[in-house]
Amino acid sequence: QVQLAESGGGSVQAGGSLRLSCEASGDAHDRFITNMAWFRQAPGKGREGVSAIERDGSATYADSVKGRFFISKDTNKNILYLQMHSLKYEDSGMYYCAAGRFVADKLRGLEYEYWGQGTQVTVSS
Repeated sequence: QVQLAESGGGSVQAGGSLRLSCEASGDAHDRFITNMAWFRQAPGKGREGVSAIERDGSATYADSVKGRFFISKDTNKNILYLQMHSLKYEDSGMYYCAAGRFVADKLRGLEYEYWGQGTQVTVSS
């Protein structure tokens, strides 16, 4: 089992920055966890893949966040980060951390086995 706990959400004005963190515990260092990702969901909308990272550090980004969001991880501390810059109103939503094994479609939520409870990001225009 892997437990994921997000933090770092909050309210920010458009154009601002936030850094989200996701601390993994349990079997987080298990070699079978090969992919981690960030997803978000706005009220009344479906879940959207934001960014994903593989064990070797390769990153994938949704087109809507390319050049503004950056995913990284501290393997020693088992923490996943999402640095968000130039935030827009449409970036608002609940942000979730996810972990999975041998994920093929990096931004597809169904590929991920473990999920955190989420952290809220609110961007005011």
